Amino acid sequence: MTLHFWRAGILLALTLLTGCDPAPPAAEQQSVLEGKTMGTFWRVSTPAITAERAQALRVKIQARLDGDDQLLSTWKSDSALMRFNDSTSLEPWPVSEAMADIVTTALRVGAKTEGAMDITVGPLVNLWGFGPDKQPVKTPDQSQIDTAKARTGLQHLRVINQAQQQFLQKDLADLYVDLSTVGEGYAADHLARLMEQEGISRYLVSVGGALVSRGMNAQGTAWRVAIQKPTDSENAVQAIVDINGHGISTSGNYRNYYELDGKRISHVIDPQTGRPVEHKLVSVTVIAPTALEADAWDTGLMVLGKEKAQAVVQREGLAVYMISREGDRFTTWMSPQFSAFLLSEKN
Repeated sequence: MTLHFWRAGILLALTLLTGCDPAPPAAEQQSVLEGKTMGTFWRVSTPAITAERAQALRVKIQARLDGDDQLLSTWKSDSALMRFNDSTSLEPWPVSEAMADIVTTALRVGAKTEGAMDITVGPLVNLWGFGPDKQPVKTPDQSQIDTAKARTGLQHLRVINQAQQQFLQKDLADLYVDLSTVGEGYAADHLARLMEQEGISRYLVSVGGALVSRGMNAQGTAWRVAIQKPTDSENAVQAIVDINGHGISTSGNYRNYYELDGKRISHVIDPQTGRPVEHKLVSVTVIAPTALEADAWDTGLMVLGKEKAQAVVQREGLAVYMISREGDRFTTWMSPQFSAFLLSEKN
């Protein structure tokens, strides 16, 4: 079995790539900080700061992201999320305000996508080999899928805000919450807040496939972000956008997969069928006020497939760009709200 793992829907920050713009004057060089978190990479770009400040900032960034990982990880047995998952208590479970906000956003988007965005789908994710469990040696049978599905469902989870304390409560003892679909978006927003706290008002931050920008880059122009062509064989640009102070996130099924029994198994699991999606939609990019919202919506829309996703996008007035595979070629569709951010498209 061949495993291909990459954060689906990588977004390329053009201002961080060589050759995209003429080099800025020496006085306005750009500082780029990078590191690893949540099984992916983080990157922060801002007009130049001193080496000393950059080092101090890098330490603060890594500490903040390490804290986010300790909050949300399903790979760490002692994370806040896994302590909730491992508990069999049906009583309200105290959580941080951050955790409550993340789950609240996920439940809201889940409801608006008719359960397609489902943070309780963890047992199915694990069954198909995309969680901490090992990849299966053979395709799960229907009885295994049904058993895993019986442990899922947004209706089994709620957020309680009581006397300035937040709680999560489940009504299934073995409910398993997986926040990996929104973790990168939350972390990107968290980094953006750190930049503001540090007095930095011009930046582009990214965690995996989620980005947030503010202000202008070192050249005094808008931060430009490229949506990647949905293929695992090249890093080609499909479209370029100016996210203009918003969050952006992309979900796709073309870089996080493995091959089993002669079939490509996508990491995008449909909660209704309990199986990886097989439709023609291969990439969904969402621009929203926060990266957390964008990260939640792109997952739900990706699960729905092209036609159902378009109906939700039009109903909710979302800024969305979708890429579908039609035979050997790609076709694109965007909402009117997304076109306002578009700088160029490469078909």
